[in-house]
Amino acid sequence: MRKAYIALAALMAVISSCSKPAEVSVRPRVIVTCDPELDDNNSLIRYLLFSDGMDTEGIIYASSKFHWKGDGQGTTQYIPGREYAREGRDLGPQTHWRWAEGERFIDNVVEAYAKDYANLKVHISKETPGSELIKDVLLDDDMRPVFLQAWGGPSTIARALKSIQEQYEGTDEWAAVQAKVYAKARLGLSCGAQDESYADYIQPNWPDMISLTRTAGAIALGYGAKRSVQAPEDTVYFCPEWTSENILGKGEMSKLYRVWGDGQQMAPGDFTDYFGQSGKTTEQLVAEGYWVWSPPMPKGNFISEGDTPEFANILVNGLRAHEDPTWGGWAGRYKTVSPTQGRGRAPKDDVIPDFVPAVQNNFAARMAWTATSDYAAANHDPILEGPLSLSAAAGKAVKLAVKATDPDKGQTLTCQWTQWKIEGAYQGDVTIADASSASTTVTIPADAKSGDTIHMVLTVVDNGKIPMTRYHRTVITVK
Repeated sequence: MRKAYIALAALMAVISSCSKPAEVSVRPRVIVTCDPELDDNNSLIRYLLFSDGMDTEGIIYASSKFHWKGDGQGTTQYIPGREYAREGRDLGPQTHWRWAEGERFIDNVVEAYAKDYANLKVHISKETPGSELIKDVLLDDDMRPVFLQAWGGPSTIARALKSIQEQYEGTDEWAAVQAKVYAKARLGLSCGAQDESYADYIQPNWPDMISLTRTAGAIALGYGAKRSVQAPEDTVYFCPEWTSENILGKGEMSKLYRVWGDGQQMAPGDFTDYFGQSGKTTEQLVAEGYWVWSPPMPKGNFISEGDTPEFANILVNGLRAHEDPTWGGWAGRYKTVSPTQGRGRAPKDDVIPDFVPAVQNNFAARMAWTATSDYAAANHDPILEGPLSLSAAAGKAVKLAVKATDPDKGQTLTCQWTQWKIEGAYQGDVTIADASSASTTVTIPADAKSGDTIHMVLTVVDNGKIPMTRYHRTVITVK
């Protein structure tokens, strides 16, 4: 049902181009599991472009109820209500489903990344099988959180947990092993539980597992993203013109990025994957035998990166959302909702700003890195250095001393401080002396209580042709 994992140590041993700040936010450890859906393919391309800020332990082929390989022995499976037995069709037992012979989409993307690496490394500074990998990482002595990304079904993750349970349950070590796994594992299920392994095994056997599921204020990057954006002006970032200018025709990875009307299919003959077709109406596609479950879009239009919100809060962009899922970042703020409740559209969030321009422009700027070995020919993130945490007494002023510079000559920076009134933080208004200066002073209100936290977020945008955005979050604790 799944292939062996791909180790990426040689290619992933890179760090951000930003110089090291006085305080360093912990780098997240990540394991990605994904199935051969075109949105997984697109999300993986974006993930690799931003992987310099993360410790990627592995990328693993995984099955889901929408994509599964079978056992390769001709064994059939039939579950009523699956795609092969609905929408007026019943194709009977299947040996595999929507899984191409010799499927290697992860290999293809990683190989393209390797070819682009010579250009990418100019813009960054060097530093440094499946369930068994997950098991080994969960049991090692590195106690940083491990973000287990389930872009498809979580069955591979479930198998790793079951292997741990089978090895240690009933032994004197079991309680300590359980505690270690609970302390480290962060199960990402924002894409929904795309098989039964969460409900059937993980939830009943690992009830205290931290699961990061639905969010408020999440960016719209799934199928129909153009129709789902909160701000009408954001639709430009999903149009053929923007995609053609900023994403396609760059390095090797851009050749694998799926858009409407590109003439491709993830698996030959898949009647649910009509996205490579262009210039045809829904009626024409249906007449050709396709199940049209998302309205046709213009050729070159953005299709989907439905799994990108799963990792967008892990990206090291200064918001530090990976440190606490309630803090909020490019994927919004996590809410505690069972993944069995499905995905649906994320509710609006009054704290989280509109991140679509920053998310898409930073992606476009990094895609441009793949096409040139000339550092000066591309734009790069602003560099922010400052305190991650401070303490201050109520009624007192505190200095937010952040240094903001840009590595690209001749560019100017626009700065803006805002107070994020996230749940659990102080909800009153702080006074900001100069919100448009990277270094400023804030006054803690007199009614703030000892132990209250105040989240101050600095947003810095450069004026490059493709503007890039960087953030700095300082958490102030009231004495």
